[in-house]
Amino acid sequence: MEQLVAYMGIALACALAGTGSAIGVGIAAQASTGVMSVDPSKFGKLLLLSALPGTQGIYGFVIAFLLLGKMVDVTSMAVAWQVFTAALPIAIAGLMSGIHQGKVCAGGAMMTAKQPDDSAKSLILAVFVEFYAILGFLVSFLMLQGIGA
Repeated sequence: MEQLVAYMGIALACALAGTGSAIGVGIAAQASTGVMSVDPSKFGKLLLLSALPGTQGIYGFVIAFLLLGKMVDVTSMAVAWQVFTAALPIAIAGLMSGIHQGKVCAGGAMMTAKQPDDSAKSLILAVFVEFYAILGFLVSFLMLQGIGA
């Protein structure tokens, strides 16, 4: 039973953060392809905007991988719940920030269509959302350091 609880947390870290990234990248890429259908030369500026929401999935995967390394310490329900709980910050922050970052990046794609010289401004705004994914990653990382202690 302990292993199941721990693995559920690990799965959530990877699956929810990955889902947020997939949705976010989809939203941003959909807007970017619309812009490129009119002006294909903007691909370079739109590529980063489309890819940026994908980082949350990477953060979730890294935490899941690190938590898998802690499975040897899962010998009680208390430790299993520590693993599960350590997965939650990146799972939830990754899901929500990935989706919302995709929306910000979609807006940036629209701005790039009309004001290509200002596309860097939309990246700056998207980084504000990224900050919360990084916070979720850091909290999960710090929590996993205390597992089994």
